[in-house]
Amino acid sequence: MGSVRAHRYSIVSSEEDGMKLATIGLPNGYGNGNAGGKKHTHHQTQSRFVNKNGHCNVQFINMSEKGQRYLADIFTTCVDIRWRWMLVIFCLSFLLSWLLFGFVFWLVALSYGDLDNEEQICVSNVDSFTAAFLFSVETQTTIGYGYRYITEDCPIAVFMVVFQSIVGCIIDAFIIGAVMAKMAKPKKRNETLVFSHYATIAMRDSKLCLMWRVGNLRKSHLVEAHVRAQLLKSRTTVEGEYIPLDQIDIDVGFDTGIDRIFLVSPITIIHEIDEDSPFYDMSREELESSEFEIVVILEGMVEATAMTTQCRSSYIASEILWGHRFEPVLSVEKNDYTVDYSKFENTYEVPSTPQCSARELAEKKYIMSASNSFCYENEIALMDKEDMDDEEEHEEVKNDLFGKNLVFEGANTELVSETASSQETVLLEPRPLRRESEI
Repeated sequence: MGSVRAHRYSIVSSEEDGMKLATIGLPNGYGNGNAGGKKHTHHQTQSRFVNKNGHCNVQFINMSEKGQRYLADIFTTCVDIRWRWMLVIFCLSFLLSWLLFGFVFWLVALSYGDLDNEEQICVSNVDSFTAAFLFSVETQTTIGYGYRYITEDCPIAVFMVVFQSIVGCIIDAFIIGAVMAKMAKPKKRNETLVFSHYATIAMRDSKLCLMWRVGNLRKSHLVEAHVRAQLLKSRTTVEGEYIPLDQIDIDVGFDTGIDRIFLVSPITIIHEIDEDSPFYDMSREELESSEFEIVVILEGMVEATAMTTQCRSSYIASEILWGHRFEPVLSVEKNDYTVDYSKFENTYEVPSTPQCSARELAEKKYIMSASNSFCYENEIALMDKEDMDDEEEHEEVKNDLFGKNLVFEGANTELVSETASSQETVLLEPRPLRRESEI
């Protein structure tokens, strides 16, 4: 897994990339590699579902009982609202509670006649609403100047002091908890997580790949960092139903675990355009005329707070550069690795990138491999046929020789038998006796 991970999401430039960068000019941050400094052409603006800063461009309308639902989850509402509204709620929660209990103490003093009498029965030195409000503030904040105090002769005043102390503790816990949760919210951590402005399509390991870059501007790590991607595109179903924003998952190595990254330096995220990819049938011409949006997501836990954060961005069709690669940003200097973020957005052109779709590229490769294998199979078949013909000829020659040997042996046998019979004839034939005078 380690070799595959380092191979796909490589952060150090290869030897081939270094050679190409040495001969190609990079005149601007989003350059296409031309020596003349040609800039990317911008297409007509397309509506985005997710902005480049990660904010979703969505508005909710005609929501029934919206206020009641938000108040039912008041803590989350306080954490999600803007800081100015949070400060308003923070101040109003204390002011209203002070005013409420100050009014209660004023009513108690009024009912017992403490406002008109010189000697107060319930609350000492409370002879006006202002004095009752100050006593409420002193009670809830536990200031206790000692000038205003309750007496033992008024049980209702004693109960209200205890009740206000409990309510004050609840308000403190809620407001301070909401403020702390809002301050510790990892949303601002996204400001130091960046995506490249453009995505690219080029060949990598003999495969057509969609690539974009992500970086971490802080030295603190993002624990359990992993990436995801979604394709947003309108489509019509077989039944004729129109789906304005269909979400299709883009594989970035979830099954193999390559989507989990070690984000210390900028990393190029890779999506292989294979038969399971939604871009399998898309060529360069179709890409330039298409309307879709790729939402990329980076998730992980903040090392300092262990809270999960999510960083988002998106790419529309005009922000995908066909036939480009990212310029390496990581270099080795002495014993340290140096990251040059001025090259984070830089790309260079790769003229050898095919302009056809991944399907057509795979078919061409298959035809070439099939033709090569066909010739090899024919060669093997011809060799086998020649071997069979040679074996048959060898068998025929062997049979002929065997037949001739049989004929020759038969002839020899007949000759031997004839010779033997002639010898027997000669031996059995009586020889005439000659006289000595004839001899």
